[in-house]
Amino acid sequence: MLGDLPDAPMVHITVDGREIEARAGEMVAAALLANDIHVCRTTPHSGQPRGPFCGVGRCPDCMMTVDGVLNVQTCMTPVQDGLKVETQQGLGVWKGGNA
Repeated sequence: MLGDLPDAPMVHITVDGREIEARAGEMVAAALLANDIHVCRTTPHSGQPRGPFCGVGRCPDCMMTVDGVLNVQTCMTPVQDGLKVETQQGLGVWKGGNA
């Protein structure tokens, strides 16, 4: 329906310690889904898993820790080679302290 994807160089990102391949410039959430990764965070109170939902930056469900920064919306964050992405547990934890 949408046709073939345009050519794009492949890059590598690390997700929870696992290196995956992604298309340069695509959103992190798209790269996760393309690599069969569906959980981005857990909720603060119940610990329920959440993954990409709206895909347009209106909800918090795709938030992850990216390069040490908490609450990054992965549906709005482009992939860059070497990016370090971590599943965020609850509100997350800043390096060296609590969030």
